[in-house]
Amino acid sequence: MKIIIKNGRLIDPASGLDRVGDLAIANGRIVGLGEVADFGADRTLDASGLIVAPGLVDLCARLREPGHEHEGLLESELAAAAAGGVTSLVCPPDTDPVLDEPGLVDMLKFRARKLSRCRLFPLGALTRGLAGQQLTEMAELTESGCIGFSQAEQPIQDTLVLSRALLYAATYGYTVWLRPQDAYLSGGVAASGSVATRLGLSGVPVTAETVALHTIFELMRSTGARVHLCRLSSAAGVALLRAAKAEGLAVTADVSINSLHLSDVDIGYFDSAMRLTPPLRQGRDRDALRAALADGTLDALVSDHMPVTADEKAVPFAEATPGATGLELLLSLALRWAQDSGLPLAKALAVVTAEPVRVLGPALGSLAASAGRLVDGGVADVCVFDAGRSWGVTPEALVSQGKHTPFEFSRSGFELPARVRYTLVAGHLAHEAAGA
Repeated sequence: MKIIIKNGRLIDPASGLDRVGDLAIANGRIVGLGEVADFGADRTLDASGLIVAPGLVDLCARLREPGHEHEGLLESELAAAAAGGVTSLVCPPDTDPVLDEPGLVDMLKFRARKLSRCRLFPLGALTRGLAGQQLTEMAELTESGCIGFSQAEQPIQDTLVLSRALLYAATYGYTVWLRPQDAYLSGGVAASGSVATRLGLSGVPVTAETVALHTIFELMRSTGARVHLCRLSSAAGVALLRAAKAEGLAVTADVSINSLHLSDVDIGYFDSAMRLTPPLRQGRDRDALRAALADGTLDALVSDHMPVTADEKAVPFAEATPGATGLELLLSLALRWAQDSGLPLAKALAVVTAEPVRVLGPALGSLAASAGRLVDGGVADVCVFDAGRSWGVTPEALVSQGKHTPFEFSRSGFELPARVRYTLVAGHLAHEAAGA
């Protein structure tokens, strides 16, 4: 189908493009930017007063399938991604069964392709069953479509195993995705500090992150591995990351929408919606994360999407399942961060488009040259949104099967900017807002 998007404000952070014009799409590719004449489109989308941007790229979204279909179906969660303007996402391997066999990866990618809502890039398990003992067959998993390898939320206790995993990955040019957490220090349910002490909650100290970071960086120096750090949560962690980058280590990192906007005081009186992983830390940590994302120390912003059921949250705080829905909030919370920080719209879009693509790099294959961008001849993954329209998050407004979020209007009391009007994936209209 040939589609033309008329009179929108075209913004491409990667190239600096920012102008009002048209965008023409044919055969899944962008074939015209700016002034487009004699195109003969099958459908015209009026984007007057709207922003036309690259589709969002989310580096962390759990889809809960296979194994947790009662919490989220692949169909519902990819529809939520499209509703949020997300056209590509990375899913961790902590499904049930774990993504440690090529057949499981093949099945997941096949199901996602048939739904045609969003591009899916799975991470393979670094160790079998995520047990931290036996390495997976990384080469076979890569052939099946894995773009990297991760332990998800299961840290490797045996440093020798981690060292061998990084050396193996470095030998073949694979990227290892790790959330820095020491296995013995990270057993609490809230960040250590005055709030956790007052509420009587077991704490997770900052050293749970920094001890793990020191170990990872030392092993990177000895193995030459490339590592992506997932969801950094502390000011001390940011300082270590900044030093590692200055040293020249091949490291990138992201931060979740939750850690970027919330702190431990938001737990309030045991609000289970704030039971998250990593735990919400102090205001100074949140402020350091916001500054690090602005200056490029942190490379990308992620939704950390993890749908959970009402029953899993309707229990005491310490017993609640960590997690929150986030795919449909990623764009709005990126814009909110930029507004609060006095940053331009292009910067907000960069941390959810061009910068995540840079993190993924060659793992994207033929998409690497144009994903996260608006470029003539490039892939037509496009998000069209109304930056001037605010919305209060309610369970009814969410497409995701997971309805729990710390940013629900009744809890946060504030509205979020921007609503997605259209999402296109390879030129296919994956989402169209009601009344668009």
